[in-house]
Order: sequence, then structure tokens, then C-alpha cells
Amino acid sequence: MNRVVQNASQYVLEYLNNHLNTSFIYHNYKHTHYVVSKIEELLQSIDLTTEEKEIILLAGWFHDIGYTVNKAKHEDHSMAIAKKYLEEQNYDAAKTAQVLACINATKLGEKPSNLLEEIISDADFAHLADTNYKNISENLRLEFANTDCGMYSNEEWLDENIKVFTNHKYYTKEANLKWSSVKNENLKALHKQLKKQVKKAKSKTNSDNRSERSVDTLFRVTLKNHITLSDIADTKANILLSVNAIIISIALSNLIPKFDNPKNAFLIYPTIIFVVFSVVAIILSVIATRPSITSGKFTKEDVANKKVNLLFFGNFHKMTLPEFEEGITQVMNDKDYLYSSMTKDLYFLGKVLDRKYRILRWTYSIFMIGIIVSVIAFAVSYKYLCVVV
Repeated sequence: MNRVVQNASQYVLEYLNNHLNTSFIYHNYKHTHYVVSKIEELLQSIDLTTEEKEIILLAGWFHDIGYTVNKAKHEDHSMAIAKKYLEEQNYDAAKTAQVLACINATKLGEKPSNLLEEIISDADFAHLADTNYKNISENLRLEFANTDCGMYSNEEWLDENIKVFTNHKYYTKEANLKWSSVKNENLKALHKQLKKQVKKAKSKTNSDNRSERSVDTLFRVTLKNHITLSDIADTKANILLSVNAIIISIALSNLIPKFDNPKNAFLIYPTIIFVVFSVVAIILSVIATRPSITSGKFTKEDVANKKVNLLFFGNFHKMTLPEFEEGITQVMNDKDYLYSSMTKDLYFLGKVLDRKYRILRWTYSIFMIGIIVSVIAFAVSYKYLCVVV
């Protein structure tokens, strides 16, 4: 390495260490040194003059220094920094122009116009033929993520890599001889990885679909069971209502008219006890089946903040149709919100069932106690009060 190139390499090293953002974990000094080493590898097989070798090596050292300024149009920034440095070193103007032309040739889509530009273009993409390409590629992917150039899924990244490989070609005969075979192997590996990734993604999609179907089945069966239990509770309450209504009707029509006869005075207390317990049972049965209605209105903020359950009629019965349609559309478009609403619906249905069955338990207990107490009261009254009369 001649003195000019050696000084330039030292300058680039210090410049990158002092100015390059640490987010650039691919386009850093390691990459620059790698490209220069690949240029030197090609120069072993290409017959160039000392000046031409110097020019291409200088271009290699400076070709990505522009990342210290801006990722966008970094080649232009690289040329500006290289030009300033070379002018300060009183480097020959004609050779400086050649250095800048070589740096410009590293732009994506730029077609090299001479051998020197072909050499640096090939060296800049030598990593495509590197046996460690997978790790190199992952560093570039991570750099993209760190520098707001986009997050790529595994499948997207592999697809992008394959596009680069497919559209790229080495210009020099020497690069093709040295690197094409490994490059082709790397491309085959990418296709293999992509195929595997697609298969994995498809399997995951099927698994997710099965999972969603399982969740749907869970909600459907559980809600159906809860609704059935609610129907059973209502039926039990209706039975108690009917039975106690019949009991009161019988008491009013058959027992109470007999109170006019002094001989039937012993029936007063048992009848009152019987009727009171029946009335209490009726009241509790009504309470158990009595519906609770909420405000029936919600705001757009409630929907946006996912605070309202639109699957329950009590939350929307006072809303207009357009307002409800807008809200329910948002629920359908948000799977998390939908499942959250279904969960709330299931939970509060369970709370209603808890209330119903607790009241029904008390109702049946009171009805049973009423029957027992009434029978005892009739027996005691008949034995003692009937004799007195």
C-alpha cells in the first residue's frame, strides 16, 4: 500500500470513528475495509498501472464515508468529503476526478463506464458471494430497522434479497470467475429459506385459523350454555309465580270466605302465613326475572377507547342506526375489540345469572319454608284452636 492510500485509510478510519452514527452496523469501517480488500483481491488478477490502483483504492476507502452525513445520497456526500480531503492533500486534479467517478459508480442502478468503475462496483457487491452472507445480510437488515428504513419480516427480507441477487451482475471477468459460483449457491440458499419460510407462514396461518375457530367455538358454546341457564332460571321463576298465584287464588276463593264462620277461626293464622310466604315468593320471582336497562347511549370516544360493549342491546338501544352501524363496523374491523366485547358480554351475562340463581335459591327456600310452616300452623291450629271453638 503506497503512502497516499495509507494516509487516506487512516483518515477514513478516524473520520468514521468520530462521525458515523452507531446505528450503521453494516455500512461502517468494517464494510469499507471489506470492500477495499475485495478490490485488492481483484487487482491481483487485473493488470493496472500503479496510478490506476491508487485511484481505485482511494475510491474504495471513501465510497461510503458519506453515511456520516446522510444515508440518502450518501455517495454524493462521499464524493464531497473525498474531494475536500484530496484537495487538501494537493492530490492531482485529474486523478481526483477519476476517484470521484469511481465513487459515483457505486450508486444503485449506476452502470460503470470503465474498468476502474467496474472493479469498485463488483467489490461493493462482493458480499453477495461471501460464505458468511447470511450474517452480513442480517446486519444490513438490522441497520435498516435502526435507521428507519423499514422493518422487514423474514419472508419480506428474503424476497428483497432474492430480487437483489437476480438483478445484480458482476462486470469484470475476474469477479465472475472468483465469485459467481458462491453467489449462485447463496441465491439457491435464499430460495430454499424463502420456500421454508412460506411453508412455515402458511402453517402458522392455518394454526392461527384453527386457533380463531377454537376461540369462536369457545364463545359460541359458552354463550349458548349461559343463555340456556338463563332460560332455565326464567322458567323456574315463572313456575314459582304460577304456583304461588294459584295458591293465593285458592286461598282467596276457598279459605278466606270461610272465616265468617266462627268454627273456622283456626284457619286464619295458617292461611295468613301461607299467603304471606306465597306473596314473598312471588315478589322474589319477579325480582329474579325483572330486566335491568342501561342508558342505551355511547359516544364515539367510548368506541375509540373500547369502553362500550356494542354486543349488548342495553348499550345502544337509544342510538340512531347510522351511529350504531359506525360503532359496530369499528368493532368488526378490530379483532381485539371484538373479542373484548364478547368477553364482556359473557362476563356480564354470568353476573346476571349469578344474581338470578341466588334470588331463585332464596325464593325456593322461602317457598319450601312457607309450605312447611303453613302445614305445621294448620296442624297446630286444628289441634288447639279448633277445640277451643
